[in-house]
Amino acid sequence: QVQLVESGGGLVQAGGSLRLSCAASGSIFRINLMGWYRQAPGKQRELVAATISGGSTNYADSVKGRFTISRDNAKNTVYLQMNSLKPEDTAVYYCKVVVVTTTPKYEYWGQGTQVTVSS
Repeated sequence: QVQLVESGGGLVQAGGSLRLSCAASGSIFRINLMGWYRQAPGKQRELVAATISGGSTNYADSVKGRFTISRDNAKNTVYLQMNSLKPEDTAVYYCKVVVVTTTPKYEYWGQGTQVTVSS
């Protein structure tokens, strides 16, 4: 079993910054992917940023140049530094990991953390 604990959401004014973190724990042999997704009211969940085990990263076009994903392998933790936030970034942000573990299940999601950007 794998557990994810997210933190760092909150309320910020447009132009401000927030940093999200997601720590994975449990019976993890290898983490293949760590990423952040978000879901705004009435919209589908979408990829924000992800990093794979080789170190490459992928960003949604809407956040390129403003958000940075990073990973601390020793702590099994992924971070999302969000700068120059816009009201349209308001959403619930979810951490996702793809792991090799003791069970057939390999994809896990965090509980979500609310990010609200006021104009």
